[in-house]
Amino acid sequence: MRDHQAMPLSRPIALVAFSIVVVPTHASAHEDQCNVVAASVADAGFTDDVTVTCTDSHAILTSDTYPDHDLMTGIIGTNEQVPVPAEYAAPIILTPTLGTTPLTRDAALGVAVNGVPIYDYTGGGEMSEADLAHHQAQHDTLQTNQLDVCGGHAGRGDDYHYHAKPVCMIEQMENAADAAIIGWAFDGFPIYGDANPDGTAIAEGTLDVCNGQPDEVFGYRYHTSPSSPYIVQCLMGEVPDFDALPRVRPLSAATGGGTQPGRPPQGGVEGLVFTQNDDGSRSMDYTYKGEPYFIRYAPAKNEGCYSFTTQTVTNKGELMVGEFCR
Repeated sequence: MRDHQAMPLSRPIALVAFSIVVVPTHASAHEDQCNVVAASVADAGFTDDVTVTCTDSHAILTSDTYPDHDLMTGIIGTNEQVPVPAEYAAPIILTPTLGTTPLTRDAALGVAVNGVPIYDYTGGGEMSEADLAHHQAQHDTLQTNQLDVCGGHAGRGDDYHYHAKPVCMIEQMENAADAAIIGWAFDGFPIYGDANPDGTAIAEGTLDVCNGQPDEVFGYRYHTSPSSPYIVQCLMGEVPDFDALPRVRPLSAATGGGTQPGRPPQGGVEGLVFTQNDDGSRSMDYTYKGEPYFIRYAPAKNEGCYSFTTQTVTNKGELMVGEFCR
């Protein structure tokens, strides 16, 4: 009788599933965020007005701060200054990090996707941290009728900038919607309109002191709002080079010396109209206590210079002529 040998049993093969996880490098994260910033400008249709370039740390939005929409019209509390194009390079941090203390300054806190700087709602200089918690009614540029119908005006730098929701710019945006980014704060976080990106309303009390809230994509985001502070009031993110953020240099007389800031005529002016002509000349006309006043200017022969003819309340109606440059 033959011995029967046991048949060897086959062992089950353990199948191990492997997945490849791609960890984004520091460089790729920067590149991705740079593309997001550039897309926000391109999708809105402002590539003719704004150039986006990126370094290892920032997306730089370069513009002349001068938008292609109605300007200055409707202002009552004018400071008798006008918008003059200015070279502007807005640095947006590519890897934003939330900080512990809100940052304020008496200049722009960010930039709109059309290249116009965005300030807080006040016109009385830099706010303290204590000021942020209380509405500064006497310095509210909207309530004191210092803003035009588009949410902006010309300030002490003789530049145009926004202090409230940029309604005219938003009307021009090719991708205008709640999900569209309308600007970037200098700490690297995006700015949206009055609603959440998904279209839902923002519940009262949701926005923090800087007019922002947490965001699932970017970590944090800012908003505009119908009531004060209307737009970005301070920066919640860290800005290592905060003191080096851009400021627009005011016009200076071609022969040397700066211009004196205008003083808002007491009680405001009437019928202010700003006109732009195809030859580059511009004029701002208005009346005060029944008397006509104006500021007229046009490009001069020297690059970056403008020839001015003015008759203002600040100068007691005296006719003045001069050339001023950036």
